[in-house]
Amino acid sequence: MSDGPGGDWALERPTGAVEELHAPVGPISGRVVIVNEVEAPTLVLGSSQAGVEVAPGLDVVRRSSGGGAVLLRPDGVLWVDVLMPRGDPLWEDDVGRSTWWLGGVWSAALADLGVEAVVHRGPMEPGRWGGLACFAGIGPGEVLVGGRKSVGVSQRRDRFGARFQCAALLEWSGREMVRLLGLTPAEEAVECLESAAVALPVGSDPLLKAFLANLP
Repeated sequence: MSDGPGGDWALERPTGAVEELHAPVGPISGRVVIVNEVEAPTLVLGSSQAGVEVAPGLDVVRRSSGGGAVLLRPDGVLWVDVLMPRGDPLWEDDVGRSTWWLGGVWSAALADLGVEAVVHRGPMEPGRWGGLACFAGIGPGEVLVGGRKSVGVSQRRDRFGARFQCAALLEWSGREMVRLLGLTPAEEAVECLESAAVALPVGSDPLLKAFLANLP
């Protein structure tokens, strides 16, 4: 298995503050995989999350793509962005189907590591808390293990292409997300979030290697 992506994918591995890593990438002209290395724990809010009050003591930034909040911390999440220009053979105009191929890459990578995973190919299922916490709901192209979400996918499109943002859980605490977002009733929210998502039973390095190897 190769350590890098095949085909015509370019690979970048920036390290920095989450706010810097979420900066616009400029016009998308080719296939690029960006493996982001975060320096400090940061709560990332979705583009439509206005007026959300977050517990103090943690950096908070807002991403340009939609969905609920994601907690990014070193070694806690494998964060991979995938850039794709319009006109690419993998491009899909239907937003609801546009991430299916990407979920398939994650599913194949997990299968290589002995983990059975399923790609959600239905509509958005936000549930009660999915609008606030990314891993409390399920969206098209996202990946489930044992019926619980393990890889979240969001996207931002413009006239040049799409930036898909993937978060593969290496650690998960629904209780921590409830505390950070102040969800109430707290115990009900904890039960929901704990049962909605699960950390992957694999390490970051082998998962990334398998993901890159399965890119079309």
